[in-house]
Amino acid sequence: MLPTQPIGVFDSGYGGLTVLKDLIHKLPAYDFVYLGDNARAPYGTRSFESVYRYTLECVQWFFKMDCPLVVLACNTASAKALRTIQQNDLPNINPNNRVLGVIRPTTEIIGTFTKTNNVGILATNGTVQSNSYKIEIEKFFPSVNVFQQACPMWVPLIENNEHNNAGADYFVKEGIDKLLSQSRNIDTILLACTHYPLLRQKIEKYVSADIKIISQGEIVANSLADYLKRHPEINERCSKHGKVVFYTTDSTEDFDNHAAIFYGKTVKSNHLAI
Repeated sequence: MLPTQPIGVFDSGYGGLTVLKDLIHKLPAYDFVYLGDNARAPYGTRSFESVYRYTLECVQWFFKMDCPLVVLACNTASAKALRTIQQNDLPNINPNNRVLGVIRPTTEIIGTFTKTNNVGILATNGTVQSNSYKIEIEKFFPSVNVFQQACPMWVPLIENNEHNNAGADYFVKEGIDKLLSQSRNIDTILLACTHYPLLRQKIEKYVSADIKIISQGEIVANSLADYLKRHPEINERCSKHGKVVFYTTDSTEDFDNHAAIFYGKTVKSNHLAI
């Protein structure tokens, strides 16, 4: 049964479950509802207009489910849709609700990890093309140089459960080599896709030990906890029964089978026609 006034967590597919896991760990008392738009995934290769339209439809569904706050746990949606939704749509749809993303919390602190002021970004094509990370990091850390590399094969490998196989190493090493070839001084690499933490062990094989690998889940969780402290008017509207409900726009059987890879435990999802 859907809890009343849960925090909504959205992703184009499964990757956002890595963020949800950290959100629940940080905020175990809160209710959450997760929606994966698997029927229209992946978002990373889609146009800005398509990503915006799909994301907005899902945000509106969360609001109908009485979610006062929605987290776009998807870098592509955060890059291509979040600002337009916040500035243009939210005032008309429900000005009392909030929609947050994963890029801002990450870029607010990423500069504190680097000593050389050279940061590498591994992401989907859509996130790289948006230049969202370069733009946002420039605001908070203008002296930091940002180097980006799209890794289009990584998400399909993970979603087909091929990421632990030896064949995945070729594509992981290829992405790492292309990124590091842009600068010898990169000492911090951000995994700017919520799927990529599942490749962390392989990634670490192909970088030196002095390069920091940063995942977003814990950063986003800490940021959300801080946000709720600073915004009691939102926090008071979020229900707190420790319940989690899962939805997918595609096959629930497929979602449940794949979700365990990202979430770390079995789930039972509901289907949403959208």
